[in-house]
Amino acid sequence: MTDNRYNIKKTFLVILGTLIFLIISTEISHGQPSFPIPSVEIGVGEAQSPDEVASSIQILFLITILSIAPAILITMTSFTRIIIVLSFLRNAIATQQTPPNQILVGLALFLTLFIMTPVVNDINEQAVQPFLNEEIGQDEALETALEPLRDFMYRQTRESELALFMDIGDVAMGIENISEVPTTILIPAFIISELKTAFIMGFILFVPFVVIDMVVASTLMSMGMMMLPPVMISLPFKLLLFIMVDGWNLLIGQVVNSFN
Repeated sequence: MTDNRYNIKKTFLVILGTLIFLIISTEISHGQPSFPIPSVEIGVGEAQSPDEVASSIQILFLITILSIAPAILITMTSFTRIIIVLSFLRNAIATQQTPPNQILVGLALFLTLFIMTPVVNDINEQAVQPFLNEEIGQDEALETALEPLRDFMYRQTRESELALFMDIGDVAMGIENISEVPTTILIPAFIISELKTAFIMGFILFVPFVVIDMVVASTLMSMGMMMLPPVMISLPFKLLLFIMVDGWNLLIGQVVNSFN
């Protein structure tokens, strides 16, 4: 009975689709379509003025910026440290894919937005709004927008990482002002500093859970239960410890405060 209903619905949909196609074909053939059909044209022509060339270059530059926006989000904000620490937490508890990657990335994105809000507000007030009000030009707006972001990265960058890339790039040492640090050196130094900080926090996260694993493994071996996986027994105790200390509140609070 179910197969017959499915066949009837399938036949009805085929007939309905055929009728719609025939109606559209008939309208188009008579040159009077019942609905407008958009046309898309892409071409390369000769520019009539230098302004048209400048506008095309600006559009190309904007598309390029949008294409590398994920890389900017990952490498020039607090996202790197947050997502690595959350990944370390999941591996330390040994919960496999819980929480899922989508949840961790979403949490890291919103925490990044929360942490970077002052920087975004400064960029909006100092660069975006004056540019929209035609108070400053495009070049000045880009330079002004980069300053709050550079200041954030500089505050989170260690001197050792900064000195490393300055030595690799043959940049003179003894810089006293952040404006003297090239952006091409500040960005990789910031990324390395974020990785180092995230790994330090990950090590601290692993210590209590490793202790639980060692205690459970030693207990099972003393009882002669060597065939029983220690992870299966230690996982509930890890979750219990994490819940008792209010782990999410403690972890997120420490991660956010680490950027102050």
